[in-house]
Amino acid sequence: MANNAITLTGQDRTEFGKGSARQARRAGQVPVVVYGHGTEPRHLLLEEHATRLALRSNDNALVELRIGGETLLVLTKEVQRHPIRPGVQHVDFLLVNRNERVEVEVPVTVVGEAAPGTIHMIEAAHVVLSAPAISIPETLEVDITGVAGGTVLTVADLTLPEGVEAVSDPEAAVVNVADKGAVAATVPEDEAEGESEGQ
Repeated sequence: MANNAITLTGQDRTEFGKGSARQARRAGQVPVVVYGHGTEPRHLLLEEHATRLALRSNDNALVELRIGGETLLVLTKEVQRHPIRPGVQHVDFLLVNRNERVEVEVPVTVVGEAAPGTIHMIEAAHVVLSAPAISIPETLEVDITGVAGGTVLTVADLTLPEGVEAVSDPEAAVVNVADKGAVAATVPEDEAEGESEGQ
C-alpha cells in the first residue's frame, strides 16, 4: 500500500447516461472516471458515503481503488459536490504510480502569531507544488510567529517538506503581514484620492 493512500472499493460501471447516473446515486453510489498514463478513461462506481469521507478534507487525496482483484493508485483531480446537501456527485481521478512526481495545487494555512499590532492577509490561497505522488502535503503551513509588520512572505520563503519543490513563481506573495495602523490609514487616503480625481 502506498504511503497515506486511502483505500476505496468499487466496481466497473456498465450503464451510462444521466438516468443510470441518477439511479446509481439513489443506490448510494457515485460515478467516477479514471484516466492518465495514455490509457482509455475507465468508468467506475464507488460507495458514495465512503468516498465523501475519504475526500472530505483533502483536495489532492491519494486513493487506492480496489476493483475486483485489481488495485489502481490514483490522485483526486476534481470532485463535483451537491450544491445543497452533503454528497459527492462525480469524481475525476488521475492514474499515478508510486515513483511518479506530480504537480498539485496545495492550500495555504497560516500558523503562529505575528508581532503585536499587526494583521496578516493571505495573498495566495494555493501554491503549486511538485511532489512525489505518495507524499503530497495536504496543506502548506506558513509560520508567521514573530514576523514584523511590513513583511511579505513569498513562495521562496516557504519551508517545504523533503522532496517537495515549488512550481509557483518564487517571487509570488503568499502572506502579507502589515501594521494595523498602516492598513487603517490606507482607507481614507484611497477615498481622498478618489475624491480628488473626481473633481
